[in-house]
Amino acid sequence: MSKQINYRTECTGEALKTVNAHKEAKSDQYGEALTLYGSNFCPFVQRVWIALERLGGVEYRYVEIDPYKKPKELLDVNPKGLVPALKIGQDGKCLGESTVILDYLEDRYGNAKEKNSYLQPREDPYLRARQRLAADHINRKLLPAFYRYLQAQEPKDQVQLGQEFVEELKAFEKSMLPAKNGGFWDGSDQLGFVDIQVAPWILRADNVLGHYRGLQLDKVFNESSRFGQFKKALYNDPSFKATTSTDDLYVDSYARYAENRPGTSQVADAINSGRGLP
Repeated sequence: MSKQINYRTECTGEALKTVNAHKEAKSDQYGEALTLYGSNFCPFVQRVWIALERLGGVEYRYVEIDPYKKPKELLDVNPKGLVPALKIGQDGKCLGESTVILDYLEDRYGNAKEKNSYLQPREDPYLRARQRLAADHINRKLLPAFYRYLQAQEPKDQVQLGQEFVEELKAFEKSMLPAKNGGFWDGSDQLGFVDIQVAPWILRADNVLGHYRGLQLDKVFNESSRFGQFKKALYNDPSFKATTSTDDLYVDSYARYAENRPGTSQVADAINSGRGLP
């Protein structure tokens, strides 16, 4: 019997450097200190973390949490015991759910006087709507397909679900605007709302699905494809790199998903039961 691989309990690589730079809670311009409770391998946490780095100049403290132990410190902020959880000041203001936190961070820290300081365009309501549609596809279609593929145990199911995941990636590619000024979703050179929504799972598709299911994204989408342009822009983005650990951390931490172990997570349980993501 092979040795059971356990999840990691601390970031590595560039992400660890970022953690070490955010160990103290400092008040922001509103006099409140932000604390992000996260887990190193959680993609929903990475969404929020990328946004904090992308918005620039936001003071925050990062606290690493073991999601399987659910300490009181986390439960006081999010009674569900889920990460990400954001504590705002000392007056009991707390938020959960990555997409809700993303909206909060942009509303609070976006600055219309500074170019590209928002994650979504303020001057183009139609483009904002297009972004929402793309994000809806990511959350309702792409992410469940990722987990179904990763958790599948039978070879025939892995083949079928792998094809379904690739089809969802192709649908995401079709939603992208032409790459006029850069490779990000909207064709610009600035990472934005849609890019942040999907970024953690592109990373995990490369390293986790590559390791456990043999997926080779670079063979599915060549470098000159629209997806290839997007991936290159993403992997070169400072905010993305600053919140990314080394590949071995993700491979180790996702072994329990790849083996579909009982009690892996609420996300895994939802996929196994055919429900939507929690």
